[in-house]
Amino acid sequence: MTEAGQPPADDRVIAVALRWSLAAAVAAGAGVAAWTLWPRPVPEAPPAAALPTGPVRAPAADPGAAFRFEDVTERWRIDFLRTSGADGRRFLPETMGGGVAVWDVDGDGDLDLLFPDGDPWPDAPGTPARGKGIVVFLNDLQGGGRFSRARGTGLEGPWQGMGLALARTGADPRPEVLATGVGGVRLYRPDGDARSGVRWRDATAEAGLAGIDGWTTAAAFADFDRDGDLDLVLARYVKWSPEIDRAVGYTLAGIGRAYGAPTGFEGASLSYLERGPDGRFTDRTAARGLDVRHPATGQPVCKALGFVVDDVDADGDLDLFVANDTVRNLLFVNDGRGAFEERGTALGVAFDRNGAVTGAMGCDASHLRNDASLAIAVGNFANEPCSLYVTPGDGRFSDDAIVDGISAATRRALTFGLVFADLDRDGLEDLALANGHIEPRIGDVQPGQRHAQPAQAFRNTQGARGATFAEVPAAALGALAEPMVGRGLAWGDLDGDGRLELVEVPVEGAPRLLRNATEGGSALAVRLEDPGSAGNPDAIGALVELRLSDGRRLRRTVMPTRSYLSQVPPVAWFGMGAAGPEEFRVRWPDGAETVHAAADAMGQSAIRRTR
Repeated sequence: MTEAGQPPADDRVIAVALRWSLAAAVAAGAGVAAWTLWPRPVPEAPPAAALPTGPVRAPAADPGAAFRFEDVTERWRIDFLRTSGADGRRFLPETMGGGVAVWDVDGDGDLDLLFPDGDPWPDAPGTPARGKGIVVFLNDLQGGGRFSRARGTGLEGPWQGMGLALARTGADPRPEVLATGVGGVRLYRPDGDARSGVRWRDATAEAGLAGIDGWTTAAAFADFDRDGDLDLVLARYVKWSPEIDRAVGYTLAGIGRAYGAPTGFEGASLSYLERGPDGRFTDRTAARGLDVRHPATGQPVCKALGFVVDDVDADGDLDLFVANDTVRNLLFVNDGRGAFEERGTALGVAFDRNGAVTGAMGCDASHLRNDASLAIAVGNFANEPCSLYVTPGDGRFSDDAIVDGISAATRRALTFGLVFADLDRDGLEDLALANGHIEPRIGDVQPGQRHAQPAQAFRNTQGARGATFAEVPAAALGALAEPMVGRGLAWGDLDGDGRLELVEVPVEGAPRLLRNATEGGSALAVRLEDPGSAGNPDAIGALVELRLSDGRRLRRTVMPTRSYLSQVPPVAWFGMGAAGPEEFRVRWPDGAETVHAAADAMGQSAIRRTR
């Protein structure tokens, strides 16, 4: 018996389990390939706190809802084409990238775009075109222009990139840019003064990160220990190399070698990197409590693809949720000083409502009912519905995916990117999913599946009868419903019209910029400034509460790390419906609280902290 969520170490055992799975499928008359029947480790029974409570309600239909999105990728002159590096050998990293960052990197007040590219393998046959490193598009939409590709940024070094994490650590409007991928990380810092343009230099070695190895995926900057600067947490997916991949040797019946599940690969470890006064990072993973290992083998248990960084137990500090693929999810509860205790099983987020591990990918968090309750949504593998872990505010969760109306509609899709965002500006955060399978030929062996899949959106109907979410019909989504092999997904008001656009990134090819043309409501983007905190001037990790004229109180956490390998702007974004803003309460990253009149944050102006 293995630990919950941990696969057997011997690949022969996995092969036996796979053969038994196939036999069971034949006996049931399924007649499909082993793709949907990867052996899933059987976890120990979760405690009662992890099981769902309350009545099960059927998802409510919402035929009148519409989120109208139009594809403006070409019109806005985004000509990036992502390469996956695929050359027929079916290496697992080829099908997992990549993300996107939506951020004002030049300090001109509008949002720019950064895309991490993939790259051919060093021994790829022929002479394939190299990847482009990190591609930056600068925004001039409000000036009557379009996006333009920045040249000579210093971010162009090609590699098999995956995700991004951004943060400002001083007065310079340009952020630090951290890139994850196969073989470690790369950290770039602004080069020269701000007048020199959008240029960065490779600071990986000087920051003490050159020794970071492995296949890194999610990353987040946050002030977990409340010392005024931003430390760094890193996820790794699996222990991987081309040799290991070939040895695992996944195949599909009648097709041959295929992309496989991570069950055949060993787990990997997280990293907690503490930032020092000189900007160098020191590995404090074990000291901070993030080194989780199998009790029998001593091997790392993570197969991590997504982070949620938020205050899950409402005690005023930042905790860390880790979405793991085919092993149990983890929840690290912060003691307020940056030391963590892993409590995922005890608090109900390690498994789904049936007590099983899932193929967890991207994730996000929201106060979806505009109260103290917090929801963590997780995108899962095909034939596994998305998870929706909800806590009333005490840190104990139940998986309410069925109760809240997203289970049945998400079961067939394979979901990577996933974001909460108020797409219709009514004051309630909706849910959007980027979907796409990992195997291009899945339709040959499972006719009900496709490689490219439509994105999905769920309208938050809180206050109406029935479930919290109702799926918006594909016909009412516009270009958002066009199939894509989706991976990263992020939001931002790119054209300054008060509506949130979505950016969806495929595993290969052109991303999709989706302009939001949904009518109704009004919105407010609240940017925080903390000039007294030199290490975190954008107040990443702050909680902003807005009181509206109709009495509602909306809560948003300033946290760029969301979705899958992606970043959103460091702002608190509020839809308000027909109401107006009256008062803001801010809990800053160090725990201090301030109150501000609504006039202090109208438009895109910032709430500035005075000490």
